[in-house]
Amino acid sequence: MRTLLIAVAAGAALVTGVGALARTDALDAWHHMVMGGGAHGSADLAGHIDHMLQHLYVELEATDAQKAQIEPLVKQALSDLQPLHAQLKAAHEQALQAVTHTPVDRAALEAARVTHLQLADQASKRALQLIADVGDVLTPTQRTKLADHLAKM
Repeated sequence: MRTLLIAVAAGAALVTGVGALARTDALDAWHHMVMGGGAHGSADLAGHIDHMLQHLYVELEATDAQKAQIEPLVKQALSDLQPLHAQLKAAHEQALQAVTHTPVDRAALEAARVTHLQLADQASKRALQLIADVGDVLTPTQRTKLADHLAKM
């Protein structure tokens, strides 16, 4: 479960502007969306992403041309990652149900763990693709600023 949360958090950070998630509220929105908690949905997440992208653009001193290239990359990555929501929620529910069985359903817990790891791997691969795609748009100086920002997280 810890590995999944770390992977989801890393994926969330990357999806919302490749590291622009230094703010806790955006990470909370992603966590709530992915794990199904709270009232946050894709509309809330989209608002957070737009806000974080604006923050990232200022920090990197992105040009209008770069903004026009980066925004669709981030939105496509988010679109690609959103289907994980239902899958993660189902695996989470499976694990919770397995714990309530008498005796505890160890096979179901293991299946949920495997599913979580597979989904985390998918999210990680897509997030790395986003990093590379955004990196192609940035100048070397901007990539250094981005790396510095990521190092602080």
